[in-house]
Amino acid sequence: MRKPGKLPFQRHTYQYELEYGTDALEMHVDGVRSGQRVLLIDDLLATGGTARACCNLLQKMGAKMEACAFVIELAALNGRRVLAPCEVYSLITY
Repeated sequence: MRKPGKLPFQRHTYQYELEYGTDALEMHVDGVRSGQRVLLIDDLLATGGTARACCNLLQKMGAKMEACAFVIELAALNGRRVLAPCEVYSLITY
């Protein structure tokens, strides 16, 4: 998944709300098959908005979200709550 304009070929776009406006993510149309089990991996979980948008786009494409994993989680920002009911794993929590 990337910000708009970064991916070539056909792609799905998902626009989502942020605290300060809107943003969008794109993914190739053949990036996931319907019914495929997915583990979302990212470097940082802060407020959870971008990760939630990624999960929503994957589910819109028919994927089954198994869990989300992060290298760093900023626990005070409650991003884990935004991702419920998806299981969340992090290597380092601050």
